[in-house]
Amino acid sequence: MDKKIIELIKLEQERQNRGIELIASENYASKDIREACGSILTNKYSEGYPGKRYYGGCEYVDEVENLAISRAKELFNAKFVNVQPHSGSQANAAAYRALLPQGGKILSLVLNDGGHLTHGSPVSFSAHFYNFVHYPLINGKLDYDELLKIAINEKPDLILAGFSAYPYQIDFKRIKDICNQVGCLFMVDMAHIAGLVAAKVHPNPVEYADVVTSTTHKTLRGPRGGLILTNNEELYKRINSAVFPFYQGGPFQHIIAGKATCFLEASSDSFKKYAQDVLDNTKACQEALKSLGAIVSDSEVHLFLLNTLDSFGLTGIDAQVKLEEIGVTTNKNMIPGDTLKPNKTSGLRIGFAAVTTRGCTKEDAHNIGKLIYSYLSNKISKEDALKQVSLLVSNWKKIEEI
Repeated sequence: MDKKIIELIKLEQERQNRGIELIASENYASKDIREACGSILTNKYSEGYPGKRYYGGCEYVDEVENLAISRAKELFNAKFVNVQPHSGSQANAAAYRALLPQGGKILSLVLNDGGHLTHGSPVSFSAHFYNFVHYPLINGKLDYDELLKIAINEKPDLILAGFSAYPYQIDFKRIKDICNQVGCLFMVDMAHIAGLVAAKVHPNPVEYADVVTSTTHKTLRGPRGGLILTNNEELYKRINSAVFPFYQGGPFQHIIAGKATCFLEASSDSFKKYAQDVLDNTKACQEALKSLGAIVSDSEVHLFLLNTLDSFGLTGIDAQVKLEEIGVTTNKNMIPGDTLKPNKTSGLRIGFAAVTTRGCTKEDAHNIGKLIYSYLSNKISKEDALKQVSLLVSNWKKIEEI
């Protein structure tokens, strides 16, 4: 027994239990998923795909992977699925490789407006292997007419949608129509909204995009990992080759087992209710902050943006650190038109996927909004804020009970 690691895990468990987790990309996996991910499947090497492995003894992990694939197909109404990517970033890398094997031009959202590092950041592989150009948000929202104008002018090989800090629903059909008009491919990174899509409270991009990528650990509430979906058989073959052997070796069968369990859970009626509760809770917190005078985006999904600089005179990082003093975990985030650097930012990204899993209600979410406003505007003491946090979490599930 590694006493030091056990001690650190226990401390992290206590931190998660006593705090309010508002990082929009985090969630709590169920006990069943955690047990699958910690199972003896971690012992098995299985390079290749079911029925075509480079090792023997794969009859049972073949069944595990096939089960994960079939459940993901049904959940997202997709004809073809690859469940092997170790992360969303590796899923994106494989998708780019499959769609643009010779390289090419990709039109994606301006990174400061809510794009992801793998959507063309100069510090990411994506900007080194592909020519990225960008479309902006207009008044904080996608302007599809402006996107069409930029696409006509830039003539990209691929338009990329799906974002890490966009608080509105995305009209995938409209973007597909734009792709058809300019004659380019369409890819969606639905990492943040996959759980909402699975629960049918957000439009499904699989119906429109050539390739859809995702993580499995955000709103989908599964293990940390990636996923690629398509309805195009030829692209599927290229996706499989891009995942293995181009970018990855042996798949993590223990994580794939967790993904299979995650897809089963996400197909339940209780998960559909959960996803709607996430939307309701996010909106309740956003409305509470707005009613008190804070400058916030609207919200149609699981997150919204809080302009801390104009609301409280605090940079995003200062607000993040201040809230962490009372056990409220958020992350600094660029807001549209931000003039500060990414290590400071003018705002926070606030999401309710995780706390809703623990049992947060609309009333709780409203009170969390009031608490954030009061503490960042110095209207209550740290001691009083800590008491409010403790009272809120005392009514929620413990992490180990989920």
